[in-house]
Amino acid sequence: MDRTSKFLNNALFTAIFKIISMLSGIITVKLILDNYGSELNGLVSSINQFIAYFKLVEAGLSAAAVYALYKPLTKNNINEVNTVVSTTKILYKKAGYIFIILIIGLALFYPILVPIQNSSPRLVGGLVLVLGIGGILDFFTLAKYRVLLTADQKLYVISIASIIQVVINTTIIFVSINLNLNFLLLWLLASTSIFVRTLVLIIYVKKKYKYINYNLKPKLSTVNQRWSAIYNQILGAIQTGAPILILTVITGDLKLISVYVIYSMVIIGINGILEIFKSGLFASFGDVIARNETENLKKTTQEFEVFYYSIVGVVFSVTFCMLLPFVKLFTIGVNDAEYVLPLVAFLFALDGFLYNIKVPQGMLIISAGLFKETRKQVTIQGLIIVGVGLMLAPSFGIVGVLIASILSNIYRTIDMLIFVPKKITKLPKRLSGIRMLRTLLIVLLYFSGWAYFIGIEIDNFIQWVFIAVLLTIISIVLFVGVNYIFDKVLTNSIVSRFRRILKKQMKV
Repeated sequence: MDRTSKFLNNALFTAIFKIISMLSGIITVKLILDNYGSELNGLVSSINQFIAYFKLVEAGLSAAAVYALYKPLTKNNINEVNTVVSTTKILYKKAGYIFIILIIGLALFYPILVPIQNSSPRLVGGLVLVLGIGGILDFFTLAKYRVLLTADQKLYVISIASIIQVVINTTIIFVSINLNLNFLLLWLLASTSIFVRTLVLIIYVKKKYKYINYNLKPKLSTVNQRWSAIYNQILGAIQTGAPILILTVITGDLKLISVYVIYSMVIIGINGILEIFKSGLFASFGDVIARNETENLKKTTQEFEVFYYSIVGVVFSVTFCMLLPFVKLFTIGVNDAEYVLPLVAFLFALDGFLYNIKVPQGMLIISAGLFKETRKQVTIQGLIIVGVGLMLAPSFGIVGVLIASILSNIYRTIDMLIFVPKKITKLPKRLSGIRMLRTLLIVLLYFSGWAYFIGIEIDNFIQWVFIAVLLTIISIVLFVGVNYIFDKVLTNSIVSRFRRILKKQMKV
């Protein structure tokens, strides 16, 4: 199976997983809002963000291990593969023990940090422990399999296992709420779904990788990029998680956090959809770079940019127009907090666009393993979001942290436009920048046309879906036309590539 076919195989199952995961998230949040209120919804989201930060005790290990596996898997060097996975297993166990200590500490101190009006400290502490179960299982079982499958461009296996887990998890939550079970018991039962995902991956790896031996003597030098990757991953997590933590610490208002989470839930779902189009490409580009295929790298990088920027443009053209109407419909009947905020919706959409538009450059940096070389840049990015966020959050709340995130994304995008062509692709710097600006301009003009000339009141989700589909079709036609005007050669190359793949699939 060639790289493009692997990409499509991974993308298909990633697409199914992301869509199911997004729908699951929407259903789960809606059920919690309607049955438990904004405060408990904000509580769960806040705790999950702390847990996400605690997972940074493994920061860099996954990226470094995947990078270390590219060459031995390409060359079928079984001994080297086993050395890397054995080392990874030991390091994950050590990180897991630290993670457990941090979870216990959070369970003890979170009720003191954020006093909850309608919940006892015992319930809050217990919720921390229950929500931490998945992370613990990740460190001691799942992670070592995930690293191997990612490096071997078999993300579809992880997606299938995750689909099963999400379906079971959502079913348990739905049934538990209808049975009026205790909030803590609900999440305890839901956490059992994680064991199913782990079991699926264990069975697959043992069947398909019979040569794998996790018990060789560890060799730390095989993941020598770890410490540079750690630093970058920590700062990357700050970029995505800082807003909720800043709002938690500065305001202590869990209802405000719930408002942030509703908008964020939509953007996270969109990010998940966009991940479909880059699924498996980290390993594919890593393979190209490892083989030193310079001309192939230049060609495929530009093709991916044109393709991906078009997808981002289409998705966010619709997002800018339809985010606020969605939130308005989603929160009908929820009256304990104000959710319909036009400025917040616009800033969330803009931040999501800026986060995703730099994905091709970020992917190349990870694929090339240039973690140490980008530490300074990600440090500045982290300082911008934390520093500006802390300054603006007390006065402007959600708007303040969104402005901080937008500024940090703008800085990082400009930096990558300079760094990647110089260090990796050797392409002219202006090409990517022009494509980015063109995409942003089209998106904003599209939204302006909707907001000022067309915008209508949407009364139900059926109407919302109909309008969203119509806007998507118009946006696709618009971006295809623009690509044929400004990047005709690359667009024809992309079309030809997919035609070849389609013919192969039809023959199969």
